[in-house]
Amino acid sequence: MGFTKYTSQAEKEHVRMNESIRAKEVRVIGPEAENFGVLSIRDALAKAQELGLDLIEISPNATPPVCKITDYGKFNYEQKKKDKDIKSKAKVTETKEAQVKIGTSSNDMNIKASKIAEWLREGHRVKIDLFLWGRYKYMEFEFLKDRLERFLAIIPEAFKIAEDIKKSPKGLSVSIERDVSKKAQAKATSRHDTPSAAPEDAPEAENLD
Repeated sequence: MGFTKYTSQAEKEHVRMNESIRAKEVRVIGPEAENFGVLSIRDALAKAQELGLDLIEISPNATPPVCKITDYGKFNYEQKKKDKDIKSKAKVTETKEAQVKIGTSSNDMNIKASKIAEWLREGHRVKIDLFLWGRYKYMEFEFLKDRLERFLAIIPEAFKIAEDIKKSPKGLSVSIERDVSKKAQAKATSRHDTPSAAPEDAPEAENLD
């Protein structure tokens, strides 16, 4: 039985198989994951032809390269499926921006905090600006920092500081990222703790005024 031939240049560049394999010897894995050991490329090709399958290079950078004896159509299908799964699971992350002001109502603060929590769960970094105008621009840094920290405290998602609170063109800014370790720790703790009473509703955000 003849070996499978490439149907396009893209396939040829994507993976080497059969007579296109350049190594003089290869480590060979059988169709049922058998270990045929290190064989000369001639013996490896003969083994593949004996089984009526293709010899496909799956680890070209190994020493020696690793090849698998399998059907190319099946291999190509599984590879495309794997690439599709990886692509679908990959998330495009970006830096989202949110702005709060001194004097914003508690309800609006909670809405902004919930939106930021949603962005964090999606894997985005969030830059939060405390917008200052008029007389607020001249207030003490520590006072304004405290107001921004009050807002951070109501975000209903575990996070860590990516960039510390600092002065910015708009006033004060801070960048945060989701803290997966804290989330995992909280879940582990909740599994071991037995609540004695139903949890109370979370308090509303404190007005920054």
